[in-house]
Amino acid sequence: MTHYEKNFDEVLSRIEAVRLETNEHQIIKIVAVSKYVGAEAIRDFYEVGQRAFGENRVQDMKAKAEALEDLPLEWHFIGRLQTNKINALLDISPALIQSCEDYKMAVEIDKRAAAKGKKQPILLQINSAREESKAGIAPEKAVEEYLKIYEELDNVTLKGVMTIGAHTDDEVKIRESFETTFKIYDKLRDKGAKYCS
Repeated sequence: MTHYEKNFDEVLSRIEAVRLETNEHQIIKIVAVSKYVGAEAIRDFYEVGQRAFGENRVQDMKAKAEALEDLPLEWHFIGRLQTNKINALLDISPALIQSCEDYKMAVEIDKRAAAKGKKQPILLQINSAREESKAGIAPEKAVEEYLKIYEELDNVTLKGVMTIGAHTDDEVKIRESFETTFKIYDKLRDKGAKYCS
């Protein structure tokens, strides 16, 4: 068993244990953050079963997607998106943009997707930790912002919400930030929210 296989098996076992503990029959997708590794490491992870990879820089995603075009990989954009990079990102056709920080960004993605004849799946990013260094909409505005995107924009498809947990060693605060996001997600399930990331 390779180093990758051992680590991957351990992660899968831990996730499955938590899933069984919650008694919810949910499908869990692991998006491996590949921003610090090259194409060959991604290929190695593919060989042990990983299919979805997250990148936080458009140019890195493009280079890796091109280098690995022989593999059926699913690319997720997980970084802060600049408006001048939207066209380049849409040209890669990511499975999901996980970091749409607000309605204004959704409008920009929508306009460019329309011009390219595409519908782009996105997640609305919620700043549940209320940290100034993080992007995303404030929790109290999230439902309203989500519904505005859902009802007004035709070329983005809202798939749910995401957050980055509080940046602290305090496990209670970290858990609270994810619980806040999950409660918002729960309110939006009947409006297309399938994913809480």
